[in-house]
Amino acid sequence: MKKELLMGTALVSTLGAASVAQAVEATMSGNHQTGLEFDSPTGGTDTRAQINDNNFTVSLSETTDGGMTISSSFMLMNENGASGDTDAGFTLEFTDGSKLDVLNAGNASGSHDISVPASAGSEGVTVTTTNKAPTGLDFATASTVYGVEYHTADDFMADGLKMSFSFSSDDGSNNGATYTRDGHYAIGGTYVTDLGDSAVTIGAGFSQSEGGKTGTAANSDEGGMHIGLSAVTGDLTVAVGYADGDDIVSQATTESLNTEVDGEVVKVGVKYVSGDLTFNVGATSGEGQDSHTLGTAGTTEDSYEKTSASVSYAVASGVTAYLGYTDVDSSDEGVNDTTDGSAWYIGANMSF
Repeated sequence: MKKELLMGTALVSTLGAASVAQAVEATMSGNHQTGLEFDSPTGGTDTRAQINDNNFTVSLSETTDGGMTISSSFMLMNENGASGDTDAGFTLEFTDGSKLDVLNAGNASGSHDISVPASAGSEGVTVTTTNKAPTGLDFATASTVYGVEYHTADDFMADGLKMSFSFSSDDGSNNGATYTRDGHYAIGGTYVTDLGDSAVTIGAGFSQSEGGKTGTAANSDEGGMHIGLSAVTGDLTVAVGYADGDDIVSQATTESLNTEVDGEVVKVGVKYVSGDLTFNVGATSGEGQDSHTLGTAGTTEDSYEKTSASVSYAVASGVTAYLGYTDVDSSDEGVNDTTDGSAWYIGANMSF
């Protein structure tokens, strides 16, 4: 019996050692954020609600004998929720610093949009669902999951330049009652340089997609361009961005949801860090003409004007408290929106 126990212990130890040696490296990260939001809609009753944001990500990576790193990740989700990144592909990072994303790779244009400061709080102001004015610089960068994206190494062709190229194809199915993207191609780049005491970053991109619904193509294929600039001088960050293009809203047969949007958006923002305090101020202005029939250009304008500000305080390592405010003024088909308004948020975030 004693010999059997010794043999069993040795076998388990050997298998355990082999398992550790062959397993990929796994790291975990995430956050738990909770707080209170106070909403004041233009044409409704003031409300308040608890806002939660919980994320748990597992990142996997391994390096081959040749020096190439293979990595992927996935997110865990709440039992009663449907959120979470469960369809991530693989990233191959080569010895020269370049990378290739395979499956669900993304859009190279959207990978290089400039981050423009705005409120860091979790307050949100809801506008009517038929208002399709764009609000982000990457609003026209859709792609399918059947694609690849290549990222060059730093200093590509010039010091401070990094670029990406992406392509995706369709899934082979026929276009049905919901708009389906057949594929895309895109290019994007980020250039970093010093201008006096400031570190300047310029980001730009171009994307083009094709698709259709029940055999009908859009009046203008989805796609467009964006460009932005960010300057960091000491503790002060100033950024501005602009995007213009056509967005196709995926929908079934309900005409009120609209399908085709010709829009543009401008974003400006400022961030200042003073010790444990961070101050953010941002503004967004978006306009879009949306149509109710795919293949027909829109003529009446939707608009979205947003201003926001926040103060965040680093309470301890990994713990941050937030106070944020957002105000939105919007119109749908040229008519003022009664669901816009303002919102306050106070809460805290714990990250690991």
